[in-house]
Amino acid sequence: MSRSRKPEWLKMRPPSGERFTEIKQTLRDHDLHTVCEEASCPNMGECWSGADGSAGTATFMLMGDRCSRGCNFCDVQTGGMEPLDENEPENVASAVTEIGLDYVVLTSVDRDDLEDQGAGHFAQTIREIKRRDPETLVEVLIPDFQGEPELVQKIIDAEPDVIAHNIETVERLQWPVRDQRAGYEQSLSVLEQAARESNAYTKTSVMLGVGEYHHEVYQTMRDLRSVGTDIVTFGQYLQPSRSHLEVSEFVHPDVFNTYQQVAEQELGFLYCASGPMVRSSYRAGELFVESVLRGEDAETARQRVRSDD
Repeated sequence: MSRSRKPEWLKMRPPSGERFTEIKQTLRDHDLHTVCEEASCPNMGECWSGADGSAGTATFMLMGDRCSRGCNFCDVQTGGMEPLDENEPENVASAVTEIGLDYVVLTSVDRDDLEDQGAGHFAQTIREIKRRDPETLVEVLIPDFQGEPELVQKIIDAEPDVIAHNIETVERLQWPVRDQRAGYEQSLSVLEQAARESNAYTKTSVMLGVGEYHHEVYQTMRDLRSVGTDIVTFGQYLQPSRSHLEVSEFVHPDVFNTYQQVAEQELGFLYCASGPMVRSSYRAGELFVESVLRGEDAETARQRVRSDD
């Protein structure tokens, strides 16, 4: 299929609804950013509105809305970073309480310009949320911190419930997809440390449609399992603008289904969310993790979450 014409399965409704509007206003009131908005996520309306009758989910983006890196797939602006807002951890925790979330996702831009690359600020936000309500589940999607173990350890020590770091694509395509300061082995090392040294579930995400081959995707899954990654998501890459990396292929939903089956049934991932509109912070995946963390067995949680899709 032509890469310039989106197929029917990629069409989404624009975000709307009272709940969506309320959350957006709360974020503005606290001067907070979300990756949902900054990265133009296609699922923003569904997640924020809590279509399943739940509180909804928003992924807070820490440390500003400008990144020190320039990945060719990402819509977040590069350069011009400002000093960290020392009140941000408290503001995020306040917003979580005000919105009424019981499952929170935190991510951030890369801040290679900072001495600890923002790891301490990230950890402080986790602790502030947990201080206010220890029952709140916190998932973090962290940068690679240039592979420095002591910085990854700061995140682990803050005791989030899920530690995610995205490998993004297969080994061969790390460049030009990602910034040259990122890397396949570096990302695997972050995931391995998180799996080995924490009690958190570990999670990663892979974009499809950037020129990968099937055998490379299978190898990536094997590599992720070899370092103890629990959860993997697959989604279709969509070009944010003409200045970004072009889409190589619109991958058919059947291919996504095959990857899901291989991940769970053959390679032993605890859960795999796989579909054209799936993103790393994806409502179905979060519902699954929340169910397991609150005591439901994995197989029952998988079946229930998918029956609700």
